[in-house]
Amino acid sequence: MEVAADLLKKMEESYKTFSKGQKRIANYVCENYDKAVNLTAARLGSIVGVSESTVVRFATELGFKGYPQFQKALEEIVKNRLNSIQRMALTNDRVDQGHIADSILRGDYENIKQTLDELNKEEFNNAVDAICRARRIYVVGGRSSEVLARFFYYYLNYIFENVKMVSTNSLAESMEDVHRINDQDVIIGISFPRYSMDTVRVMEFCRRRRAVGIALTDSAASPMVEYARYNLFAESNMASIADSLVAPMSVINALITALSLKNKEKVTETMRTLENIWEEYGVYKTSQDEEE
Repeated sequence: MEVAADLLKKMEESYKTFSKGQKRIANYVCENYDKAVNLTAARLGSIVGVSESTVVRFATELGFKGYPQFQKALEEIVKNRLNSIQRMALTNDRVDQGHIADSILRGDYENIKQTLDELNKEEFNNAVDAICRARRIYVVGGRSSEVLARFFYYYLNYIFENVKMVSTNSLAESMEDVHRINDQDVIIGISFPRYSMDTVRVMEFCRRRRAVGIALTDSAASPMVEYARYNLFAESNMASIADSLVAPMSVINALITALSLKNKEKVTETMRTLENIWEEYGVYKTSQDEEE
């Protein structure tokens, strides 16, 4: 993933050593990486006037096993570098505007499928164990990831008594919320492209305080990875101004379920108490209410 993170820089540094054909590929990719990401090796070669095999060799000489890995690196660049206006323009190219719902739902399906195929089960289990052992559990997620953090925090409170949602109103408030964190605690940081730098800074601070960091993010190229002991990756790729959070939400659901089963008796007793409260105070509408 280091190669992916430095792809454009590496092409620039190696430019003088490229053949004429390779220079044409590099020029096109550097100037049009948002378009190149969707091109097959044959199509990219056709556009710049070289053979498909030249494109594949270009990818391998940059350190990739093949063109698909090169294309994956381009996807990382697109996710991390495009601003909202550029992402909106990319939507026009990627999405079939006659079948928008189909395109978006299919994209979410592919994100979940890829997450399922690539999720590290050992990291997942280690993260669950770390949360169960923690004296205090902190959850932080800024910008669009805040909805994920609040959802996770909501259900963690059904399982544990020691959960704290870190404020993301300002970096100062965030730091105040975690100023007592230490090596007996866990910090769960959630961030997806475009990454919230405040969330990254909170994770960095907690790492210095020797807390166990758990990152839910999109890839090993994420800045969150450096400050986490356990990393859970979920695909969020979406050509839209709205982030695709379906796969990350599925990973959170899996964590909640695993944590509930690890604390089955305690959670059952908690839910029994809450059900009585909800019924007494009419929190939820029931079929009996309709009959009355």
